[in-house]
Amino acid sequence: MGEKKGFFSRLVSGLTKTRDNIVSGIDAVFGGFSQIDEDFYEEIEEILIMGDIGVSATENILESLKQKVKENHIKKPDECKELLIESIKEQMQVGETAYRFEEEKSVVLIVGVNGVGKTTSVGKLAGKLKAQGKKVVLAAADTFRAAAGEQLKEWANRAGVDMIGGQEGSDPAAVIYDAVAAAKARNADVLLCDTAGRLHNKKNLMEELRKINRILEKEYPDAYRETLVVLDATTGQNALAQAKQFAEVTDLTGIILTKMDGTAKGGIAVAIQSELQIPVKYIGVGETIDDLQKFDPEEFVNALFDRGEGAQEHEEGEND
Repeated sequence: MGEKKGFFSRLVSGLTKTRDNIVSGIDAVFGGFSQIDEDFYEEIEEILIMGDIGVSATENILESLKQKVKENHIKKPDECKELLIESIKEQMQVGETAYRFEEEKSVVLIVGVNGVGKTTSVGKLAGKLKAQGKKVVLAAADTFRAAAGEQLKEWANRAGVDMIGGQEGSDPAAVIYDAVAAAKARNADVLLCDTAGRLHNKKNLMEELRKINRILEKEYPDAYRETLVVLDATTGQNALAQAKQFAEVTDLTGIILTKMDGTAKGGIAVAIQSELQIPVKYIGVGETIDDLQKFDPEEFVNALFDRGEGAQEHEEGEND
């Protein structure tokens, strides 16, 4: 479990700015109010919204908090911190079937605008699946961006997986077609596809994804389908806007949230899930392959409030 534990402490330190942004404000409210009244709830609401947790998630969190306060007959603000933490966790459940694509023959499409860490995420995911003993084929279908193919090739070599690519400017759908043939021939468990991220040209993107989907339906109908959008946490509400736009052009099944370290906008993880009803499935806090991990809401909220697993050792580390 070393990798996991290491990740938790990286997450704790990576969420420092977000914690300063949200948790310190919440603590001030808990300390500053002697009773739980409308003003108390309003203050908390403001902190959550300012902390990028988003309007819809914040409303749900407060509703749940009020309910719990009532049920538990709680009168003092400082007694409801645990309840608030529980309410935040409830907003982010990933669901039982979140990683079904790992269990069966599948095609995973990765979408996202350029610059968010998309190609890197594809590479890291390939490495993770390979480490689980899966046979992986990578498709470099982002033929628009010159460096994407070369970058992916490096990751493929590092992970020891096969990559199918096309010439720069070639038809992405043709790359997918070849990749499906290769995945079948090699009896691959997962076909992982890096696709172009040009949101400003939505019509072309839509066409491209439609074409890719048609090929997959026709050539690889028995493969389980997963479509993950890569978002950069540092862009906050902008990441939410991007996710919405991609949701309009393709069926998203999950989110990969990168660059969680060093941003004050980590609350966006809660917002996106609540607004779109699409779970965050992977979270990235750094550059190495171990820095992309499955998203665990329990762990995330514990890291945000700097408690639970890893919190003790974190404190000890601070003192010596």
